[in-house]
Amino acid sequence: MEFLKVKNLSKCFGKNQVLKDISFSLNKGEVLSIIGSSGSGKTTLLRCLNSLELAEHGTVSIGGKLIYDGAMKNLSDKQLRENRLHFGLVFQQFNLFPQYTVLKNVTLAPTLLKRGTQEQINEKAISLIEKVG
Repeated sequence: MEFLKVKNLSKCFGKNQVLKDISFSLNKGEVLSIIGSSGSGKTTLLRCLNSLELAEHGTVSIGGKLIYDGAMKNLSDKQLRENRLHFGLVFQQFNLFPQYTVLKNVTLAPTLLKRGTQEQINEKAISLIEKVG
């Protein structure tokens, strides 16, 4: 079963069409690489998938559930937040919160998403930090 399905996604900025009828699907566990020259639409595609940009046309489905349709022009903040929970995005520039420790930066998202008790989250984060360090 398709885990992620993107069908005919199109996005314009003014008269500049950045994405034109992009379609692909991924099964759970599959990996997809998106390559292209600077300005070819890679980041715009990712921003459309996680609803940071809204495509004019096309659909995005997760696990068979439609989460975005270009015909949906007025998504609520709640719908946008729910859609974004399906995707992670690592930005090109390394953005950490300078006022927080490494541990706080690493545990912020799982804490906000309530992915366990604070103790469980901290233990997992510390084990990840130790592997990297």
